[in-house]
Amino acid sequence: MARLAFQARSPLNAGLSFTKPWVTSLGIWGVGAGTAALFVLSVTPLVKREFLVKVPMLGSYYEDKTPASDKPF
Repeated sequence: MARLAFQARSPLNAGLSFTKPWVTSLGIWGVGAGTAALFVLSVTPLVKREFLVKVPMLGSYYEDKTPASDKPF
């Protein structure tokens, strides 16, 4: 009759085997959520001024080109 032999697994190894299948899916969802948040918040002046203007290729698109005489404040 065959004997059962249990192999000890380290907690790190057990955690890695559990999370490995989820990494790709969670990464895609995270990128999607971040993109959606930037899209929704792109109309706010704070996000435009502090983040979107500093992006190398898109900065000129989000720059405020309104003359100072047309701004109410």
